[in-house]
Amino acid sequence: MLASLYVTLGGGLGSLLRYQTGRVLTWSFGPQTMTAFPWATLTVNVVGSLIMGGLMGFLARHDSGGEVWRLLIGAGLLGGFTTFSSFSLELMMLIERGQPALALTYAAVSLFAGLTALYIGMIVMRVAA
Repeated sequence: MLASLYVTLGGGLGSLLRYQTGRVLTWSFGPQTMTAFPWATLTVNVVGSLIMGGLMGFLARHDSGGEVWRLLIGAGLLGGFTTFSSFSLELMMLIERGQPALALTYAAVSLFAGLTALYIGMIVMRVAA
C-alpha cells in the first residue's frame, strides 16, 4: 500500500510539471510556435529520459532506499511527467543486455501498436458520435 502512495504522489507532481512545462514554453515562445511542432511533448520526453537515466545510474551505485526513489521518482514522477522515459529505459536495457534485435522489435512494435491503437480509438469515437 505504501508503494502505491509513493507512485501516486510522484505521479501527481509529474503530471503537474508536464502541464506547467507546456504553459511555460507556450508563454515563452508563443502559441503559434508551440502548435507548429509538439515542442512541449518533445521537451518532457527528452528531459524525462535524461532524469530516468540519471536515476537509474544513481540507484545502480547506491542501494540505500533505492526502491522508494524508484517508485516515487521513476514510476511516479517520471511516469506522470512522461511515459517515454520508461520506454527509453526498457529499450536501453535490452540494448545493454546484448539484445539489439529485440530492442528494435520492441521499438517498432511500440510505435506501430501505439499509433494503430490511437487511430482505432479515434475511429471508434468518430463513429460513435
